[in-house]
Amino acid sequence: MYDELTPGDIKKMEEEIEYRKLVVRPKALEDVKETRAHGDLSENFEYHAAKKYKNQNESRIRYLERMIKTAKVISEESAEDEVGINNTVTVEFADDGSVETYKIVTTVRGNSLANLISNESPLGKALLGKKEGDIAHVQVNETVGYDVKIMKIENTVDDGNDKIRSF
Repeated sequence: MYDELTPGDIKKMEEEIEYRKLVVRPKALEDVKETRAHGDLSENFEYHAAKKYKNQNESRIRYLERMIKTAKVISEESAEDEVGINNTVTVEFADDGSVETYKIVTTVRGNSLANLISNESPLGKALLGKKEGDIAHVQVNETVGYDVKIMKIENTVDDGNDKIRSF
């Protein structure tokens, strides 16, 4: 399955790759070289930690490059009056009348603790394409679902503050 990414997501990933290749990689290699010179490698904790950090950096670079290569690019554009990617949506839950505000983002930037909801999550799927005043039914699984009313939609510009998740 391909990840859905916006051009903004891809740009952020490319910037992270460049930073990791030009800044992190040389420092990690220097750290490995420096700690290797400290003697017996079998008991040299600093050497093993430096190698681990270097390998983690290389893994992250490969992961990001693979994500970009296999991505399905989706548009950040949506109609002015309907929910789309990077829109901030205020909803009222029909169950208890509570009100929450969420920003709809792609999966790689989703962070429910920061109210960044993935477009592929049940809530994100239910909200996409809806308009103010619409009732969206969120189907969590085969037996559980709930309704939310769209109270307000804000067409927000991607400010670049949403981070690409690390795995």
